[in-house]
Amino acid sequence: MHIAILTFQGFNELDSLVALGVLNRIKKPDWRVTLCCPESAVTSMNGVTVHGQSTLAEATSADAVIVGSGIKTREIVNDSAIMSALRLDPAHQLIGAQCSGTLILAKLGILANVPACTDLTTKPWVQEAGVEVLNQPFYASGNIATAGGCFASQYLAAWIIARAEGEEAAKEALHYVAPVGEKDEYVSKAIKNIEPYISTMTPNKALHRTPLRSAGEL
Repeated sequence: MHIAILTFQGFNELDSLVALGVLNRIKKPDWRVTLCCPESAVTSMNGVTVHGQSTLAEATSADAVIVGSGIKTREIVNDSAIMSALRLDPAHQLIGAQCSGTLILAKLGILANVPACTDLTTKPWVQEAGVEVLNQPFYASGNIATAGGCFASQYLAAWIIARAEGEEAAKEALHYVAPVGEKDEYVSKAIKNIEPYISTMTPNKALHRTPLRSAGEL
């Protein structure tokens, strides 16, 4: 199971790194979570530089992809080299987007007829792309999920864990990172946000791989 967290120049640390931390609570030999970058190193909106652990090409074969946000997202959606490399397929991948990452999914055509969540700054840009924006922290439809607000990244991570390993595994991962003295309340609230979108799903439903199509064929 490879989960690629797309992390671009100007990325938001909370979006990429909180998800990375929660997802890595799954301790299995075949469980791999990477910061997936267009370059060997990227620098965050606050000046933190991280090294990429996988490439955009590897994202096309990942079992799950989270599209992170940042201050340069509008530049990214106008970068034909990056956008053409993002050959994501919601028919065979779990695909999530955080805040302005939702704009990338919208521009790729992945959110056609699917309402989405995003942050307040990005909201008008996503609406301009023809996507309905919801006033809630998390929403999923099939294998596509979006989250709005930096701390909503926990919901994306928990959703992926629940879809891949089951709801109990998601609860355990959240319980570990939750504040002491608030763990039960924290986990209960998080699961309440994602449960409507996993209750009818069985683990690993999305993860049967077939050759992927390009973004233009979605």
